[in-house]
Amino acid sequence: MLPCLNKKIFGIDCLGCGMQRSISLILKGDFVAAFYMYPAIYPLFVLLLYLGSSFFIQFKHDKIIRISLITITSLTIITSYIFKMKTIYN
Repeated sequence: MLPCLNKKIFGIDCLGCGMQRSISLILKGDFVAAFYMYPAIYPLFVLLLYLGSSFFIQFKHDKIIRISLITITSLTIITSYIFKMKTIYN
């Protein structure tokens, strides 16, 4: 696995820490452990799947769907990061 430069330099996890291990766990079939490792992996996967398919398929409410998925993914990333920092440093 590639080391997190933010953690290596500043000693603090970044918003993406755990994503590589989570992807590795998904590829091994351990979906629950992947969620616990990085909770935003599934909303991120849905967002990337939608963005990839929107190149080939025209969706009726594309802008609304895109903004909604980006918002859900961002909120999941931020919320899980805050929760992780509270549990680590308390």
